[in-house]
Amino acid sequence: MERDIMKRLAAWKDSEDRKPLLLTGVRQCGKTYICKKFGEDYFEDVAYFYFEGNRRLASVFRYDFDVNRILDELGNTIRGRQIVPGKTLVIFDEVQACPEAITSLKYFCENLRQLHIICAGSLLGVSLKRDAISFPVGKVDRLRMYPMTFAEFVRADGGAELLRGLEKYDIRRELPEFYTAALEKELRYYYVVGGMPEIVAKWAETHNFEQVERLQDQLLLDYASDFAKYAPRGDVPKLGWIWDSIPVQLAKENNKFVFSHVKAGKRSAELEDALEWLADSGLVYRLEMVTAPELPLSYCANTAYFKLYMADVGLLRRKSGVSYRTILEDSADYRNDKGAFTENFVLTELTALGITPYFWRSGNLAEVDFLFEYDGQIIPAEAKAELHTQAKSYRQYCKKYSPNIGFRFSMKNAGENPVEETLTYSVPLYLVWKVKEYLKKAGEAG
Repeated sequence: MERDIMKRLAAWKDSEDRKPLLLTGVRQCGKTYICKKFGEDYFEDVAYFYFEGNRRLASVFRYDFDVNRILDELGNTIRGRQIVPGKTLVIFDEVQACPEAITSLKYFCENLRQLHIICAGSLLGVSLKRDAISFPVGKVDRLRMYPMTFAEFVRADGGAELLRGLEKYDIRRELPEFYTAALEKELRYYYVVGGMPEIVAKWAETHNFEQVERLQDQLLLDYASDFAKYAPRGDVPKLGWIWDSIPVQLAKENNKFVFSHVKAGKRSAELEDALEWLADSGLVYRLEMVTAPELPLSYCANTAYFKLYMADVGLLRRKSGVSYRTILEDSADYRNDKGAFTENFVLTELTALGITPYFWRSGNLAEVDFLFEYDGQIIPAEAKAELHTQAKSYRQYCKKYSPNIGFRFSMKNAGENPVEETLTYSVPLYLVWKVKEYLKKAGEAG
């Protein structure tokens, strides 16, 4: 399946100041596949090494950090074929199982820069924070991988020509029904299936919802097993409590994450480490509140007041217990969940674009779903599950802060209009992945 990250890997390969690459991302988002595919497409040879449970492999890095010795043993001794810098892509998979291998990247960077190395791992993000002493600061490049975006899903589902056809149109104007109807249908499928590659592949092959849900159930069980296998023992039950509470808390009207709602009698101080583990693993995203937006937004964020979302909307849908039929029939019986799914979807799309969003709240009177930075500006964005786009909070924000550009994401067709002198793009939810294109056009217009 075609993944957008391949272009970034190709750019890394050809970069003059390239360093060893750390590729992080939630489990089962396709890291191993994309590393091997990248190697097959761009290199003469691929040397793949899997570290988890492999003591013999780890021992190579525990003697010293002589990169010539390490490379000789990896190539000639372990895999039986020489590794040639410039021609061979070296892949260290589940590298978090060997902190010394991570440390060795410093020496590969300093003494063998011409060698292409990619390190990947399902819990590499957790390990890097936990084993900070071994991290080669300033000696690695970093790239994060996410579940498949909506556009990637559409391509995998046979819609590549549909996306190419969009390029003929100005996305600031209404699109023909030929495109809107097809993309709305794909969006409903995406809410059901999500973006985990194995599940998307099964969907593209069978279009069978029962088979999709069996894989989703298995993946959710696998994540729960990871808690017991990899997390600190004292945090295991806490991880389960937090994980199970996410759909319930998102479905509430005020969907701020409340620690006391996770487990009766538990306070934030008892649960914060477990929540941090989930975030570092890539399973959840925190959306923090800003009340007085200034650049940079990270300085204004209230880290104690946040919403918690899942990394994949399809898994959120399944974990919420909402039937795929409810989504496909657009039933009115799941209004709160529908709003939560929409917000989760928009957040994951923005995050995959490299955008770090926040949300704005003014007391209990007004709330804008997303704020993010772009080119020295703060951009507000509202997300609505339906056609209705009359957002009083968005208007209030524009009146108070006078941003140049803003967005209303909904099921309404594309268009643009001013709100309190703010150029506001009406963007269909199925075009959120084109946000940067909208911003670029706004910049060109002046």
